[in-house]
Parts: sequence; C-alpha cells; structure tokens
Amino acid sequence: MDLVLNIADDWILDKAWARVVPLSAFTASSEIISSLNSTAKYLALSGSPSTWSQLVSHLPHPPLSYNEIASLNPQSQQLISGWPRDYIPRQILSLSLLTLIGIHLLYFIFAGLSFQYIFNHEMMRHPRFLKNQVRLEIQTSLQAFPVMTLLTLPWFQAEVMGYSKLYDGVDTYGYFYLFASVPLYLLFTDYCIYWIHRWLHIPFIYKHIHKPHHKWIIPTPFGSHAFHPVDGYLQSVPYHLFIFIFPLHRVLYLVLFVLVNFWSIFIHDSDMITGHIFEKAINGPAHHTLHHLYFTVNYGQYFTWADRAGGSYRQPESHLDPLLEVKALKKED
Repeated sequence: MDLVLNIADDWILDKAWARVVPLSAFTASSEIISSLNSTAKYLALSGSPSTWSQLVSHLPHPPLSYNEIASLNPQSQQLISGWPRDYIPRQILSLSLLTLIGIHLLYFIFAGLSFQYIFNHEMMRHPRFLKNQVRLEIQTSLQAFPVMTLLTLPWFQAEVMGYSKLYDGVDTYGYFYLFASVPLYLLFTDYCIYWIHRWLHIPFIYKHIHKPHHKWIIPTPFGSHAFHPVDGYLQSVPYHLFIFIFPLHRVLYLVLFVLVNFWSIFIHDSDMITGHIFEKAINGPAHHTLHHLYFTVNYGQYFTWADRAGGSYRQPESHLDPLLEVKALKKED
C-alpha cells in the first residue's frame, strides 16, 4: 500500500492536503507568529486567513521549521500542507480513503464484469436463490467495506512506516526468488486461509461471524465480498502477514493482491464445469460452489491440497451441478 500511497501523493494528495490543511493556516496562528523572527512574522501576517484556515489552525500538526516558513511567501504556503507526507494522521486518513476507493472500484468492476459475462443468469431461477439476492449481496458488501478498512489499517500503516519486508530492486534478491516468491505467497496464504476458513465453521464462530456469507447458497460474483466484516478481515490476514515474514517485491505484491481479490470474485459464480485437467489441483468455481451447497467441504482458496490433507475435499461431479435443478424446473413449466 505504500507504493499506492506514494503514487497518490505525487499525483493528487499533495495538492489536496495543501488545500485542506494548508501550511498558512498554522503560520497565521498567534502562538506560532510570536515565535517567528521579524521577517517571518511579516510574511505570516501579510495575508488575511480565511475562515477555513482559522478552523484548521486548531488541528494538531508536527513541529514547523520557522526558518523554512520565513523563506516562503503566503502564496507558496498555500501550496504546501502543514501535514507532511510522513505525518501519521495524514497517512491514516489517506490510506483509509485510498482503501475504500480501491475496494469499491475492484468490487464493482470485477464483480460486475464477472456477473455480466461469466455468471450463468439461469442460476437466478434456482429455488434456493433468494428474492432480490443481488441487491442484498451488494448491500452486505458495502456495509462490510468500511469496518474491514478500519480493521486493515494497522497492517497498511505498518507497511507505510517500513516495518514490512517489501523491497524495490529486482537485484535485491535476484530473479529466482522473484519468481519463487509467487508460489510461496500462494501456498502460504492458501494454507492459512484454509484453516481460518475451517475454524470459521466451528458452530459458535459460524453462527456469529461466518453464517451471513453462507446466506448465499447460490452465490453470484457480488456475493464474493458479502460477509460479516470480521469474517472478511480474518480471511485477509494471511495476505498482510506474508510480507512481514517473507520478502516480496513491492510491485509484485500489489499485482498479487489485486489478483487474489479477482480470484475470490471468480470462484463465486456458481459454475460447475467439471472434467478439466486442473480440477484435482486447483480449487476453482466448481469446488467453491460445492462449499456453498454443502458447507463443510472445499475450504481452500486456490488449491485442493489442504482439503485433501484435512479430509474435507469433495470432487466436483456433473450430477452435483445446481443448474440441473433449474433445468428440471424449466421442463416442469
């Protein structure tokens, strides 16, 4: 997230923060003016502060360099924020905004495209497909996003503050590790999510946290993020935890983070295409469809190996396809 924040600061947020929390608001406060030398005092007082600046002047801010202030005229002060990039309150607010915008864009773009072009709309006639389900899935997702963002902020903030093992140059660990880190990331997160997901099915936990997601027996791609916010957060923890244990290229991490969210959307299309060559290794849409139908099978995210080892694997078979019920109803009609 530090990469996204740096790009956003360069292109948008530096200018936005300069307007919202301008440096001039703090240089105009009487406490600071009294500490300035005569030249700086003249510059600070040469512009009349607006009502907004007067309000902003009461906000906390990092220590200001008075020599720096003295070198700036009032117009220049309006182009600089009193909250610099490394000021933690600014980082937290910026990360919150970027996360909320990002998850909404990712959700509506990917889930919308998957719903339009991949999801079989005949499944909406299934007897266990809820009335107004798509609207309910979207509503549940939108309610979850703000709380999930709040819970995720400590991970992002720690990342921005440099506590993670993210790195920039390819030569830092070499090309072999760069490519090897992809399966390492997928295997680590898959195994962790398998157990988190399985623990979420413990009756007491399931009742209070995971049950809302299983409301969608026949999910659409919009159901991919339609869960209790704590449920969604817990299943996202391995993605954040990985970069505090293992080195990972900063750009690669961002790409993988987007792709795993896309995969979560993809496996919620209620598809039961069977017989493909990757079926026994990859936990695809057919496997996850069985999870929603039978609850206690196929907990994995990408692969089937953890389910096989844990005794929870169920092979997708054509006679289990929920679309058969829809076709049977059509024949009766």
